[in-house]
Amino acid sequence: MSTRYEIRFSGAGGQGLITAGIILAEAASIVEDQYAVQSQSYGPEARGGASKSEVIISDSPIDYPKATLVDACLALTQEAADKYADTIKPGGLLLLDTDFVKKPPAGDFKIYRFPIINTAKKDIGRAIVANVVALGAMVALTGIIKRESGEKAVLSRVPEAFVELNKKAYNAGFERVKALLDGQA
Repeated sequence: MSTRYEIRFSGAGGQGLITAGIILAEAASIVEDQYAVQSQSYGPEARGGASKSEVIISDSPIDYPKATLVDACLALTQEAADKYADTIKPGGLLLLDTDFVKKPPAGDFKIYRFPIINTAKKDIGRAIVANVVALGAMVALTGIIKRESGEKAVLSRVPEAFVELNKKAYNAGFERVKALLDGQA
């Protein structure tokens, strides 16, 4: 039997979450030789309105390229959490940005929280890499790809001048969520 794993990155347009989804799909398909598809949608505002990027990863060909019930969801804004958490499958995972999602949605899923955007601002020094922090966090949370595969895919997409910044951002997200998971063991 094949495995199909669905992940959703959601937040506001302009936060780079579509790029995070594309990078995850590339890590799965190009680096790890799995099957992967990525799709996206955003409100008419483009910047500021709710947006989502969905990635499906499987060990066999993907027969339907749209997410139906996601295994794991990231929400960087309250609007995204309210709008997109309703299709997390029972027993799934929801990762929320502590600072921007004050009212976690109810559902049959496990909620994890950490300050993704603040980590990018304060620990890395650049808010613009919050999407890379989020990607590292989702890789740690789901384990759907290897840590190194995600890092390789991130670094293949950034100009040389930004390699260290993005490497630091990815690893910060990964390490923070790994510590969160280890603390709950």
